[in-house]
Amino acid sequence: MEIIRGSAHFQLGLDNLEQLEKLFTENPDMVGVAFVGRSNVGKSSLINTLFGKKTARTSKTPGRTREINVFSFEVGDKGKADESITPFLLFDLPGYGHAEVSKEMMKNWQVLMSYFFECLPDTVCLLNIQDARHPDQKVDQQFHQFLQNSPHETYVAFNKIDKFKKQKEKAALNKKKKELFEKYKWVKQIHFVSAEAGTGIPQLEQAILSFCLEERQRKEQHS
Repeated sequence: MEIIRGSAHFQLGLDNLEQLEKLFTENPDMVGVAFVGRSNVGKSSLINTLFGKKTARTSKTPGRTREINVFSFEVGDKGKADESITPFLLFDLPGYGHAEVSKEMMKNWQVLMSYFFECLPDTVCLLNIQDARHPDQKVDQQFHQFLQNSPHETYVAFNKIDKFKKQKEKAALNKKKKELFEKYKWVKQIHFVSAEAGTGIPQLEQAILSFCLEERQRKEQHS
């Protein structure tokens, strides 16, 4: 079973509470994954690697994603979608920590994000993307403190692992991994990946798949 590359289809972009409320009300049984991270950590590139090229817009300009983009995606065996499975949802969230926006826009994002995390069903897991070269920045810490009472399954993916040139850099990140598991008890898995080189992508894909399929099965058993 795998994520069918190219099956991700854009559904809608959310930039206000009314749209978000409508989505949650009309889709109480949603199952999927939400990608969230500091601006410019390669979140869009990682989404494209996992779900197919051009799923998310990429840019060298931090903060380009300015609304919650919602996609549907399919899973199956050997590139063929399983038509018996309802498509899952993928949420591409605005990058946090980017200051070069207006105060009004920043306030709107904060309100939107707060509502999103508070009302998002726990059948959607959270994937926090960080830059492997700059792990656990202040804004990452603030985000995780916000999550500490969240019921959502939470994973962390350190992207751009291919940028490490020295073994001691990888060793330092491995040490950091142990520290983060102790610091953030709600994080269930930590992955080292490279959207560009493909390192760790199969393992991260399987983690997302396992969560989605198990949640879908659990909901079907209780329906």
